[in-house]
Amino acid sequence: MFLEIVNFLAQYDSGFNVLSYLTLRAVLAMLTALFVSLFLGHFFIAKLQQYQISQVIRTDGPESHLAKAGTPTMGGIIILFCFIASILIWGDWHNSFLWIVIATALIFGAIGFTDDYLKIKHQSSDGLSSKQKYIAQSLGAAIIGIWLVTNTHQPISTELLIPFFKDWSLPLGAFGLIIFSYFVIVGSSNAVNLTDGLDGLAIMPVILISGALAIFAYIGGNYNFAGYLNMPFMPGTGEVFVICAALMGAGFGFLWFNTYPAEVFMGDVGSLSLGAILAVIAIIVRQEILLFIMGGVFVAETLSVIIQVGWYKRTKTRVFLMAPLHHHFEKKGLSEPKIIVRFWMVTLILVLISLASIKIR
Repeated sequence: MFLEIVNFLAQYDSGFNVLSYLTLRAVLAMLTALFVSLFLGHFFIAKLQQYQISQVIRTDGPESHLAKAGTPTMGGIIILFCFIASILIWGDWHNSFLWIVIATALIFGAIGFTDDYLKIKHQSSDGLSSKQKYIAQSLGAAIIGIWLVTNTHQPISTELLIPFFKDWSLPLGAFGLIIFSYFVIVGSSNAVNLTDGLDGLAIMPVILISGALAIFAYIGGNYNFAGYLNMPFMPGTGEVFVICAALMGAGFGFLWFNTYPAEVFMGDVGSLSLGAILAVIAIIVRQEILLFIMGGVFVAETLSVIIQVGWYKRTKTRVFLMAPLHHHFEKKGLSEPKIIVRFWMVTLILVLISLASIKIR
């Protein structure tokens, strides 16, 4: 919207063109999402408390979590609102990637909202069944995957880039990319959802990974930078830089209220959508493998659940004291803030390793 106004004004004075620069719009998108989130946060939390939209705590979880009963949930709504509002203001409406990301946020946000609503309605930690959630996620991922591949305005490469290697890539083809995208989107969505179990644990890795993907988007969308750094030039992905900046701003705004002890939880409406958004951005900039590396905390949390469930079904014994992994460390006696900050530090290290792939290739 803002870009359309700038283009109109630039017809009368070319000086207005400076307002269309990616870097400036990215900064403004981040600040807009951040300040709108901070401004609306207390009002939104008060409304959640008024309508008793609070977290239902599992009785079989860590004992320390029982004190969190009554904490407002579905805070992911404010993340998505600030994120979408910001990119609609500062983003390029002619760039199809913007609409693909918005569609992803709305589809997976709707799935998470339904799950949260059912939990609150029935006052149970069980919302949608695993089968219902998986089918809904699968349909959403298939729609987004097909849209990405058939997008003619900003077509993406169908090759899977191998990080740290200059000329290595794996040709997937259109159909292969759709299938691969499906697994990336569904996997990432569920991984963030499983990680969202401690105050601020999931949102900070989302912010850090968004920052790294923003760098890849900016480089890939700039012909000169892409050529200098031996990375493929991907027209249109520069706009994803603005999208990532808005996601970071909305994330920081939410973290203000979600940091320990949390005043609000993001709920499935936030975790399912944020995981899917990260996946789609990674697919657009062709850095799916690096998403796997940067999201090592998400991967570890997911694997801990898979291992725990599979091993228990086979032997009736447990590998971890409790899954996901962060609950295992709680049972080991680590305090919640210590677990959270250490998981953040691990994510930061993995993000820095991934960014090193820009030059190590």
